[in-house]
Amino acid sequence: MFRKEFANVISETGMIPAKDMRPMVLDKEDNKISELDLLDLSFFDDVKFAKVLAEKYQLTFIDLTKAKVKERTIKLIKKRDVLKYRVLPIQKTAKAVSVAIYDPTIVALRPELQTLFQHHVEFILTSLSAWKKIYGNVTESIDELLHTIHEVRPEDDKEEDVKEDDVGEEVITYVNKILAEAFIKKVSDIHIEPYEKTFRIRFRVDGSLIIAHEPNMKLMRPIISRLKILAQLDISEKRKPQDGRIKLSVGGQPIDYRVSSLPTLFGEKVVLRLLDQSNLQLDMTKLGFEVKQLEVFQNGIHQPYGMCLVTGPTGSGKTTTLYSALAELNTIDTNISTAEDPVEFNLEGINQVNVRKEVGLTFPAALKAFLRQDPDIIMVGEIRDLEVGEIAVEAALTGHLVLSTLHTNDAPSTVTRLLNMGIEPFLVVGSLNVVVAQRLCRKICMECREPVQIPHEELISCGFAPSSAAKIKPHKGKGCEFCGGTGYKGRVAIYEVLEMTPLVKELVLKNASADEIKKQAIKDGMKTLRMSALTKVAQGLTTLDEAIVNSAADKF
Repeated sequence: MFRKEFANVISETGMIPAKDMRPMVLDKEDNKISELDLLDLSFFDDVKFAKVLAEKYQLTFIDLTKAKVKERTIKLIKKRDVLKYRVLPIQKTAKAVSVAIYDPTIVALRPELQTLFQHHVEFILTSLSAWKKIYGNVTESIDELLHTIHEVRPEDDKEEDVKEDDVGEEVITYVNKILAEAFIKKVSDIHIEPYEKTFRIRFRVDGSLIIAHEPNMKLMRPIISRLKILAQLDISEKRKPQDGRIKLSVGGQPIDYRVSSLPTLFGEKVVLRLLDQSNLQLDMTKLGFEVKQLEVFQNGIHQPYGMCLVTGPTGSGKTTTLYSALAELNTIDTNISTAEDPVEFNLEGINQVNVRKEVGLTFPAALKAFLRQDPDIIMVGEIRDLEVGEIAVEAALTGHLVLSTLHTNDAPSTVTRLLNMGIEPFLVVGSLNVVVAQRLCRKICMECREPVQIPHEELISCGFAPSSAAKIKPHKGKGCEFCGGTGYKGRVAIYEVLEMTPLVKELVLKNASADEIKKQAIKDGMKTLRMSALTKVAQGLTTLDEAIVNSAADKF
């Protein structure tokens, strides 16, 4: 709700008519309009408004729209205190903490804020839009999130349909804590693992597993039972693998947890895959493509028909790349259908189908059905065998754009894999538009990044040209609280984009090997995975070790 003091300030400026202000400041319990909703008023110029207030109250105005505030600075305050005081710390020095405000009357709260920060406080007035942008980077603590977690159920799903087990309030709270912590740390998977004498919980962060908790053995069965109840699995069945899904609201955001239970020697292992739609990157320009690579890929997916394939190992980001392509192609005049196993994220305007083998809804069955649904674009989760490959090629040759994935080491190997499946070379040449191979490299933590000395000879042996090796300045992360001591935070994709040039097509028709196709593609301008990885090293985004590990199979 609005602070009355701020409402009075707005009235004094006369920049918002009283009739527009009145519904915003109604003193009612159900009035959830906030001061940030002023940005929705088309006539409201928040920058001009801030400058007027800065002059009137003799405060320093700074446009912080493009400001990058360090994570450790933002963590100086809890989210609930941000909402209470309307302040955001943007810089801390030995002398003072500088806080951004949009309401000049907050200055009167200086004594309280100095107690909160245990430091002298200086105020900087900024625009509402800039304040909102910085506020978006503030994360709740685990304890704060615990109060926001609740299960999301379909309207027709009744509570009594779920089997209950007496797991106790302590276990419920502990499980919620694990889920909240995983959400905050941007964990991709949670592993609940029972052994003979130990019980551990591991998180997969940026592709690597770390031990997060080692609870008492007495908690093993109650924790697993609680997770199975949430996923609506049969808690009495401990002999067979089971799959389920948990839908929760965490901090007001909907999160899906894909759950898999597996009987092991000392109990059931449970793995939860976090599917957080807010983390889904659908902007192709931010995935890691280089300019030329992005141009080739976009040209391939914008063809009226043909096949575009994305390849790489499990967990290399193929789904994100495909979803970003679908998001770009998703227009009002286009009919898009996808067959996935399973559907990971809901994309508005796209017809998504979950493959279900137990009822006969396989990839081939779904593809055949799609072709009777007047499709423009088809996405099939994976080409696993000749039957799926033949239907996909047929669809691509009959006026449809087909997107799919394969598991191969690099882009040229994808072409030979299709040939080895039994698809004729002339069909591959006629249908294939572009092939993308990708990996994910861990990014260097920007909070503790520092230069590192690497001998020129080693850089050259890894693939750098002698002239480049003399110029680049490699970096690494020394480890800090922000990155959990790993030196890495986040991941960036490296790509190998194979364009089906005339000379490459000629080699395919001759049944050439993957190495021959690769050599020709490089001559035609393709950057290999190793080349792309080394570019990221030169840009200071990843380490040389990460680049080598993620392009180890690259011979060129």
